[in-house]
Amino acid sequence: MSEVPAYGLWGLVIINSLIFIIFAFSFTKPRNPRDWRSFGAFSAFIVALFTEMYGFPLTIYLLSGWLQTRYPGLNFFSHDAGHLWGTLLGWKGDPHWNPIHILSSVLIFGGLFYLGNAWEVLYKAQRSHTLAVEGPYAKIRHPQYMSFIVIMLGFLMQWPTIVTLLMFPILVTMYVRLAHREEGDALAEFGETYASYAAVTPAFFPWGRRHTQKKLRTHE
Repeated sequence: MSEVPAYGLWGLVIINSLIFIIFAFSFTKPRNPRDWRSFGAFSAFIVALFTEMYGFPLTIYLLSGWLQTRYPGLNFFSHDAGHLWGTLLGWKGDPHWNPIHILSSVLIFGGLFYLGNAWEVLYKAQRSHTLAVEGPYAKIRHPQYMSFIVIMLGFLMQWPTIVTLLMFPILVTMYVRLAHREEGDALAEFGETYASYAAVTPAFFPWGRRHTQKKLRTHE
């Protein structure tokens, strides 16, 4: 594995964080405190990730004793060894081409693409004061939150850290709760139209369980 150190590069931390945060912001366009909470949580995850990827490797530092015992002679402060999944699985060669890294890239950029498509549909619906039911919204009710979750999962596969592993379930729970609150707002605004839409459209997964209209009415 490469012995080139990749830490203390705070310029890369800032640049990479800004690229993903600005890209996500350009599609989500937070408008209210709820939007800003979801976007802010995602931004915090991104900053924590790139801080450990290029700034200070807190996870590797904390696990260095165990790692050096299990993999003597391996420089865990090199960039390649920082790809922990590949290292722990004993994969050789450039970690950027191992199956986990390739899959993680598919999830990250696929999530960003899906986020962009969802925002375009939602933006048009908001402009016309109608319910978003086309594109990604024809498959699931919360494609934007699902996109954030998929992107974060991709980053966890690519560069796992203690901080982001702890943040991930917290953020998923937060997004699910925000989604439920949005459903209450949508039901209040669109009434039976939203109830009918939700009855046949899963919340997060195309194969997921549908809401019933009776359950939705409990939010009224």
